[in-house]
Amino acid sequence: MFKDLNPILHSQLRLAVISLLISVKEAEFTFLKEKTNATAGNLSVQINKLKDAGYIEVIKQFKDNYPQTVCKITPNGIDAFEIYVNALKSYMNPMGN
Repeated sequence: MFKDLNPILHSQLRLAVISLLISVKEAEFTFLKEKTNATAGNLSVQINKLKDAGYIEVIKQFKDNYPQTVCKITPNGIDAFEIYVNALKSYMNPMGN
């Protein structure tokens, strides 16, 4: 009856990052840090976990001589998010009504 919840996405910060990237497709690290209110160190660790899972792509580049990190959601990330949301729905409506 209840579907398993993806442990990668079941973390509040990782879920927040994926949710933001679903809506904007790509975002700079500073934007994600501001929107999630996370510390740079914690956000960096969580972004690496999402990258290792294949849910996001991380592009490191320079903009005006400053390092810039851009995160983009991958097709796998979109699929994982949709599956996660559907699994959550099974908890909100356990009788299937």
